[in-house]
Amino acid sequence: MNLVLAALGFLLTAWAWGLISPLSSVYKEQLGLSSVQQSILVAVPVLVGSLGRIPVGALTDVLGARVMLPAIAFLTILPVLALTVAGGSYAAMLVVGFFLGIGGTPFAAAIPHGNGWFPPSKRGVALGVIGMGMGGTAIAALLTKPMREIGPNAQFYLCAVVLAVYGVVAWLVLREPPGRTVPTEPFAHRFTEAARQPMTWPLSALYAVTFGGYVSFAVYLVTYLQSQYGLEQGDAALKAAGFTLVAVVFRPPGGWLSDRVGAAKVLAVCLAVLAVMAAWQSFAPPLYPWATITFLIMAAMLGAGAGAVFALLAQVVPRPKVGAVTGIVGAMGGLGGFVPPLVMGAVYGATGRYTIGLLLLALVALAALAYTWTQRNRRPPADVTAQPKLNMR
Repeated sequence: MNLVLAALGFLLTAWAWGLISPLSSVYKEQLGLSSVQQSILVAVPVLVGSLGRIPVGALTDVLGARVMLPAIAFLTILPVLALTVAGGSYAAMLVVGFFLGIGGTPFAAAIPHGNGWFPPSKRGVALGVIGMGMGGTAIAALLTKPMREIGPNAQFYLCAVVLAVYGVVAWLVLREPPGRTVPTEPFAHRFTEAARQPMTWPLSALYAVTFGGYVSFAVYLVTYLQSQYGLEQGDAALKAAGFTLVAVVFRPPGGWLSDRVGAAKVLAVCLAVLAVMAAWQSFAPPLYPWATITFLIMAAMLGAGAGAVFALLAQVVPRPKVGAVTGIVGAMGGLGGFVPPLVMGAVYGATGRYTIGLLLLALVALAALAYTWTQRNRRPPADVTAQPKLNMR
């Protein structure tokens, strides 16, 4: 029950987090935006939601997810309602997008909560289930066209009501994991200790590639499909939602396989396939069937790879530090999703093509693969205490 409620909280706030992206082309036309301005508009919530995971993770260590998840749900209602009046001004949309980023932060509260309810051998699957909450961005994409037929602000009102209901239910039903300890050290000390964990920054880099790649496509794929293949907004949003759903569905299997065959092996396969698919897509093959198949495979690899990264985190990070480390890793993963839309927008604005952006993704995936391959047989340092041995088979 606690796992489902944590995943549901992330799902619903991610719905709010992704409200702007499917409508970016509408705002571009209404406000006369350039490709770069459109990219910035969809990237601002990603940036705030990413960096916000650091304080949210630290606060979760102290206050617990029972407080943080409903609190974030209630706070996210405000920028969602602000979207109903901000659409006439680019500056207003940037401000609302900034606060809408709050909806991307519950990941850092849900992960340590789910981690505390399961033994290490089952955390890969559990955290994969929580990671499925990113499917909230698919909800935003799927509902955009039908809800706009009801009214231009219909989805915003619906999202606000659902968040309010969830906040009440979560406050009444959620319980903290057994044996949870509250840290007594100040935030600066806990952040420093989390940053000093031997796998914090390698995990951050790997998550920036996997989860960051997923986020970047989740927020930019609509624009890409409209620009590259001339799709209508509704059709592009539907296909982007399909990409998101595939990534979400493959995240738990990525964690499950990591629990059984080793996280590094799963991650290496995902990165290798991702690099090949990104390089192939840089040639802009026909949308049907080749580009469609390519993007679905990429979605599966990004989802399973993200699941593998957090299965690895659950193995190597001491339980009292999971919230703080999750905040850092989640922030870096989100930042990995902030940069590519800006790069893609700039590349397209300068060249009229997305070739360079997709080749850069392939190169980054290959670099991550090279690191993962070198780590496959390496054990954690002997002086790392209070941590289970790292299974890098």
